[in-house]
Amino acid sequence: MGLIGSACLKYLNSAGEKNIITRTREQLDLTDRQSVDVFFQREQPTKVIFAAGVAGGIDINVRQPAYLMTKNLNMHLPAMDAARRYGCEHFIVFGSSCMYPKNVSQPMREVSLLSGKPEETSLSYALAKLSILQLALSYNIEDGVRRFIPVIPNSVFGPNDNFDASDGHVLAALISRFVDAKKQNLRDVELWGTGKPKREFVFSEDVASAVYHLLFKATNKPDGPINIGSSCEMSISHLANTIAQSVGYSGTISWNTDRPDGVQRKLLCSAKIASTGWKTSVSFEAALKKTIDWYLEHGVGHAQ
Repeated sequence: MGLIGSACLKYLNSAGEKNIITRTREQLDLTDRQSVDVFFQREQPTKVIFAAGVAGGIDINVRQPAYLMTKNLNMHLPAMDAARRYGCEHFIVFGSSCMYPKNVSQPMREVSLLSGKPEETSLSYALAKLSILQLALSYNIEDGVRRFIPVIPNSVFGPNDNFDASDGHVLAALISRFVDAKKQNLRDVELWGTGKPKREFVFSEDVASAVYHLLFKATNKPDGPINIGSSCEMSISHLANTIAQSVGYSGTISWNTDRPDGVQRKLLCSAKIASTGWKTSVSFEAALKKTIDWYLEHGVGHAQ
């Protein structure tokens, strides 16, 4: 199970929830409409946390945009359709901060979605996520029921992340790069871009608590998409230095400025979910330590 799914399962268990139904990618092919239909018909889930999907950093967005777009659409469409037909009460669907326009005021508010073009390097993935978001809202309008709850967490990290140096998101990829560099006694680690762009990072356990809050606690579920952020924002260069120090890498870091930076800033406005009584509970320092410790223990990449 991947980054967000495993965090949600852990949180549900800690909250004492019973009758939790899970399926791994090996157990259920979400692109197979018939198999998905049989699952919903047999299990009749009342609440669904749809944490499945494929994602990654700039490298995979540049190399495999069609794969990211088609895979995400094909995984979501059968499940969302079946959820309607078999009476699911609430269905959490995950968006991404890359759905926001490249040039938008910060922090980014949900009303800014579709007000401009997303950043070019993640355009295909962003359009897939925007399509899924719009479908969720459209179903709610047609059915007259707020069944689908679209949430937009910012850069999520934690145990069970994809730590692949090429395909993983920036924080997890940096952990694997610097751990590997330390093991090989490398004098220098080259990273893409200038290191100047800023990112907001949110721990997977906090995302799980937000999802649980929206499903079981919030009495005033907001309409439309809901940002999930931490207000913990830092430059990529600061992040790289922090991770290098945390794993004990003492070499130098060089920046390949011929490679793309991506959008310069992605900070979410989380006022909407804050108005329901939710807030983050894990500091960035504690969350980073948990993530590094998990990676050092397991030592392998995990795909989302």
